[in-house]
Amino acid sequence: MEKPNYRFGDDMMNSIERKIIADGVAFNNIKVNRFKTIRMSINLYVPLNVEDAAHNALLRGLLTRSCKAYPDFTQFSKKLSALYGTDIVSSVKKTGAYQVLTFTAVGIDDRYVFTDEIISAEISKLLCEVIFNPNITDGKFNDNDFEQERRQLLDAIDAEFNDKRGYAISTMLSNMLKNETCGIKRYGSVEEIKKITPESLVDAWKKLLKDSVVEIFYIGDSGADKAEKVFTDAYSKIDRTPCKVDMSYVKSADEVQRVVEEMDVSQSKLVLGFRSGVGCTDTEKEWIAGRLMCAVLGGTANSKLFNNVREKQSLCYYCAASYNFINGLMIVDSGVLNENIEKTEKAILKEVEDMKNGNITDFEIEATKRAIVNGFRTSNDTTAGIDNWYSSQFINDGFNSIEELAAKYNGVTKEEIVEAAKKLTLDTVYVLKNK
Repeated sequence: MEKPNYRFGDDMMNSIERKIIADGVAFNNIKVNRFKTIRMSINLYVPLNVEDAAHNALLRGLLTRSCKAYPDFTQFSKKLSALYGTDIVSSVKKTGAYQVLTFTAVGIDDRYVFTDEIISAEISKLLCEVIFNPNITDGKFNDNDFEQERRQLLDAIDAEFNDKRGYAISTMLSNMLKNETCGIKRYGSVEEIKKITPESLVDAWKKLLKDSVVEIFYIGDSGADKAEKVFTDAYSKIDRTPCKVDMSYVKSADEVQRVVEEMDVSQSKLVLGFRSGVGCTDTEKEWIAGRLMCAVLGGTANSKLFNNVREKQSLCYYCAASYNFINGLMIVDSGVLNENIEKTEKAILKEVEDMKNGNITDFEIEATKRAIVNGFRTSNDTTAGIDNWYSSQFINDGFNSIEELAAKYNGVTKEEIVEAAKKLTLDTVYVLKNK
């Protein structure tokens, strides 16, 4: 995961230059001249644990409401409007045993400003105000802002329950990963969120600045040098001890656990969790074969699950597979009628066994490769897509350009796909059953 300073270009009109600007802080300049906007994202990686996860999830929303220089939402919004309608947002997610807080700003490129104002520098300064100088008075965050943000976070958790497909997958993972760090939810827990105080959140903010590993991505045609200086100066004032996280994973399942939950739902959900035997600590070649194997099984409109389980046998409303190489997991989820739950599970497992036995056609492989590569290339259509392309490779030893990774996928053989399938072991079967 240690990436040194370097520069490279690719044949999709992008180039990236990487610099280490502070201990555990990297500034990645992605040169793109096709857009009228610039995009900056600051990604802070910290170890997952229930208490800190809850604090950080609440903190990231609170930080983008205001800051010391613009201490209420109205003043903050006026400043964004003055910067040609710049937008600043935040998000939180999990990457293996890391929790990732992301602060993103999107604004006009310096080339399109009618004055001598350097917008890239001004946006960078505002982002630094948000992260380094929050609205803290007398050792605590503003009580009203704190309560509003906590209520919104709890509402967001409640909303996840309403998405029954997402809820079913999340519940399966909670059972499958209950003894692993990566099983902690990105928001922590409702119980921990309710324990947070405006004072304890200040301690969490200080810890975040000190311990996080930071990846900054700047996407645009001009102003990167100005932004880099702003962030370099800001981090030079922080005493840092960047964290290190154990990214080990469970390679295989010893036995299958079954979990059934009954609820008033219009459509029952069946979710199967597999250990893939390959994770981020293994070679790139292995997890690329694993991702391609998963896509052949259930990742495209030409997949085995879609064509055989859904279309030919009509056993479910949908049936798809997803692959998480960081945690070494593959998930198959489907929407079914109660009377088809058992039949669907057997049909899914038969398709997995067929792959292990080498029953994969050349058409299935080639169609899947085309679909994956075409998906890669659409990443280059927006600054958000480019940002996600590179930021998602944080765990990797280096950055792949779109064409580099496409070539690696196209080079995977049928034999390698079969070997990836043979490593699969079923760990957890979860059913959300209609009463």
